[in-house]
Amino acid sequence: MIGLFGNKLAPNVKVISTIFLSPQVKKISFRGDISEWDFTIGYASVIRVSETEFRNYTISYHDKENGVFEIIFHIHGNGTGSKFVDSLKVSDELFISPPRGKKLYETNKQQFFSGDETSLGVACAWLPLLKKNQQQFQFYFELDEINKNVPECLGLENYTVFPKNNSFRNEKWISTLPLFQSQQWKTANIALVGNVRSVQAFRKVLKDKKLGTIYSQGYWLEGKKGL
Repeated sequence: MIGLFGNKLAPNVKVISTIFLSPQVKKISFRGDISEWDFTIGYASVIRVSETEFRNYTISYHDKENGVFEIIFHIHGNGTGSKFVDSLKVSDELFISPPRGKKLYETNKQQFFSGDETSLGVACAWLPLLKKNQQQFQFYFELDEINKNVPECLGLENYTVFPKNNSFRNEKWISTLPLFQSQQWKTANIALVGNVRSVQAFRKVLKDKKLGTIYSQGYWLEGKKGL
């Protein structure tokens, strides 16, 4: 981390508001100097969650002029990251790095996106750009029952919510989804993010069907820390 960010690990942003969209999903707004940050769709920021641990999160909204940005956090389990985010309150100061990572977006293409609670921030960042460019798009989310209304709370559009019952890991079930029976998605841009096993299952089916240009990024995996 020191190699990446040098001496910039001191707190550099302040919490200005928090709201729970569900018992597991918390939206937090921050203020800081983000004038030089690159908000390419798919990039993530590193957050210091303890003296020795860091986690990656995606910025869902930003306003460079006013130095404000938002992150949508999924709080689950008793992990260090979840405990840290759950404890954050207005006026807290913390370290968040400029976004960096893997690009997910292509202009002038139909867009398909699948993910879970950890992917809601990417979808929110993406939506204004998709609408501005008048692109056809579809979001698929696998969500716990307690979080099924969060996409509506966030103002997302063209989305379908599926229950988190391991369907997104079932290649046979994925291959029967109506969206993938149509050739109109043959040249689409396809972004698969969220749980590693779900990403892998979707990727295999889409590669077998030879559909679209696939971008994938696993955000978490059961039993793994800091993915």
